[in-house]
Amino acid sequence: MTSLRVRPATSADFPAIARLTVAAYEADGQLKGEHGYGAVLADVAARADDGEVLVVEDAAGAVLGSVTFVLPGTRYAELSGPGEAEFRMLAVDPAAQGRGAGAALARACIDRARDLGCSAVVICVRSGMAETAQRLYQRLGFVRMPEKDWSPVPGVNLLALRLELAPAA
Repeated sequence: MTSLRVRPATSADFPAIARLTVAAYEADGQLKGEHGYGAVLADVAARADDGEVLVVEDAAGAVLGSVTFVLPGTRYAELSGPGEAEFRMLAVDPAAQGRGAGAALARACIDRARDLGCSAVVICVRSGMAETAQRLYQRLGFVRMPEKDWSPVPGVNLLALRLELAPAA
């Protein structure tokens, strides 16, 4: 397996992040009837202003994926409440999927939440999302919270997941 490294994104990474995020969402069928969401995904600078954008790169320094880590009350937070962290827009370049990049990004967000003293991490996944992504979140310990499911626009159903974090030792 190739060595992967997660790091904070720089503005020089933004074009690659925009391209791969839109490509990943399109490949998964998540931008059909998307009501402008592709433009939101591509606006990496706005995400970086209101959260922490992380990238995962391979040993050669190629950006393979990205994620946006946010805290409650910030512009991109959808579910998180007091003591919780959230991550959004996790995407891996379709050409790089299956190499552990998504898991590395999710673990980095979980670690960041732990470092900040958060009690849980919450996320939304689109109903019908690729099974591989759903299996990843299950392997990491996320559990469904059906009472928090919601729909931002007609035809887009988001499922809520939560991972309880053990207090730091």
